[in-house]
Amino acid sequence: MNNKKGMIVTGMIVGILSVLLVIMGNPTNMGICVACFIRDIAGSLGFHRASIVQYIRPEIIGFILGAFIISKLSGEFKTTGGSSPLLRFVISCFVMIGALVFLGCPLRLVLRIAGGDLNAIVGLFGFAAGIFYGTKFLEKGFTLGRSYKQKKVGGYILPLISVSLLALIIVKPSFIFLSDKGPGSMFAPIMISLGAGLIVGVLSQKSRLCMVGGFIFPCINICDSFN
Repeated sequence: MNNKKGMIVTGMIVGILSVLLVIMGNPTNMGICVACFIRDIAGSLGFHRASIVQYIRPEIIGFILGAFIISKLSGEFKTTGGSSPLLRFVISCFVMIGALVFLGCPLRLVLRIAGGDLNAIVGLFGFAAGIFYGTKFLEKGFTLGRSYKQKKVGGYILPLISVSLLALIIVKPSFIFLSDKGPGSMFAPIMISLGAGLIVGVLSQKSRLCMVGGFIFPCINICDSFN
């Protein structure tokens, strides 16, 4: 897939699917939000007890399975890892905390701007500033180290977990938590949510869509202009 055209097409489809999911039942100020959906899944599994945000979101399951399936079919599937796992974990925690403080991931940031939320525009400047200073660290030599090829079995763990989560939301056993009010109680039908997630997962894997990556090269060029 042509990278620029692929990202444009993927972005358009993600936007359309976000609106569709809201029409079908997802929270009106959300549509698709990776951070919020992961938060809801964590709550449904009992990792937090905020009762208004507990639901196993099929969209996340679709993201993972869609990317996994298309990478297998296209021969791009590979398992790598091994570099700075603890540092990656800590950075990921801060990224997630920052997203939830802002009330959304970078994808939801754009969707909020499209919906006329002026607070999201302020968030966009903060997002870009964070990436700008991140590129300065990269220029100074910061690196998480090289990733190494791992056994393929490791690459199947997350897809298997996703299938297990799908089974849980379909069966709804008594040990999972489901919101009866608030954002967690608002959701599109399971198959529609899963289908939307699969489409986004496939397109994102092929187009290499990344909100952060879209800002990196402009930020590097700005850094170069200051040097």
